[in-house]
Amino acid sequence: MSGAQQRLTQVASHIGPKKGASVITEKNPDDIVVTCALRTALTKGGKGGFKDTAAADLLAGVFKGVIDRSGIDPSLVEDISVGNVLAPGGGATEFRAAALVAGFPESTAVKSLNRQCSSGLQAIVDIANAIKSDMIEVGIGAGVESMTTQYGPGAVTEFSDLLENHEEAANCKVPMGVLSENMAKDRNVSRATQDAFAAASYQKALKAQKAGLFNEEILPLDVKWTDPKTNEEKTITVKADDGIRDGITPESLGKIRPAFAKDGSIHAGNASQISDGAAAVLLMKRSTAERLGQKIIGKFVSASVVGVKPLLMGVGPWKAIPVALAKAGITKDDVDIYEINEAFASQCVWCLNELGLPQEKVNPKGGAIAFGHPLGCTGARQISTLFSELKRTNKKVGVTSMCIGTGMGMAAVWVAE
Repeated sequence: MSGAQQRLTQVASHIGPKKGASVITEKNPDDIVVTCALRTALTKGGKGGFKDTAAADLLAGVFKGVIDRSGIDPSLVEDISVGNVLAPGGGATEFRAAALVAGFPESTAVKSLNRQCSSGLQAIVDIANAIKSDMIEVGIGAGVESMTTQYGPGAVTEFSDLLENHEEAANCKVPMGVLSENMAKDRNVSRATQDAFAAASYQKALKAQKAGLFNEEILPLDVKWTDPKTNEEKTITVKADDGIRDGITPESLGKIRPAFAKDGSIHAGNASQISDGAAAVLLMKRSTAERLGQKIIGKFVSASVVGVKPLLMGVGPWKAIPVALAKAGITKDDVDIYEINEAFASQCVWCLNELGLPQEKVNPKGGAIAFGHPLGCTGARQISTLFSELKRTNKKVGVTSMCIGTGMGMAAVWVAE
């Protein structure tokens, strides 16, 4: 029995009998609830609407958006946790500055953290756990990334001889495209399957965008933008994901040259886009929200984080989702919507098939292939996307999940109100 299987068995025995959706949808004073979840648009790295905007400026924008939309007194927010992957120094200095610019007082603490692609979700879970343990009453979990300014070879740490000479350790820095290509071959995920999944992501996102289904979750931001053709600086309002494209089909994707191997299956059209963006989530106990008159949009139920082999990074959701479900006391069939990060079509398709999840329940408005994966932002972005769709469709239970660089997976269970 693997470590993850042992852990799942331990979790199941600890929680006892299955609780079911009817139990986790009950309302209790100690529930950790969400009263605001929003994000910026996600824009194309290097050429999109946020190409000239610093990550901390995006963060300041969503911080101010949370204050304005929720009506929370900024002085009541005791801690802010921000997920980020690429910023020098972890972004700790500028993220604290961004909170002050947004209107939070000096009494509001700020930290940054990096758990790669799950950084935004980890930041939110950290705040939820701090509230649950009575360390704080009110907090914000957030995520941000400017891949335009900080993505590239410089983001990869050079390994010492000690790490390089340990096979499994050395695998931690194999480029994700390469290991995903190898995983697709190893797990027999065909290019045709990947391209069909990717095309569906684009088509769902385009349909959702045209219908205005992202409008509620996106906070428009006014930013400075330099026109690459004229070099003219102008102020623009960024209010829509600009990576979503029309006319994408499996056939059109089939014409794109493989990126990592001549006979490979992974290319720019069936992998997540390099993007810029930020997102934030305001959390507190239900009793606190009721006392403050905060409108509750949903609650946090459970979370999991697991490790997998570095070269099989992409299987992370397959390992993490069952653990999060077991902690919540529900089964996969109790879940109405799954938001699973589309790092690569290959790994996402494999996870869905192995978990036996119906595709209509997964990423109903598209995913990172269609509109981007700003690394530290994604885990927070998924929550605003999930809650707005649960509300629109009058459904209740959702799961967010992602694979994580170096070989991990994370997942969380949420209930909408």
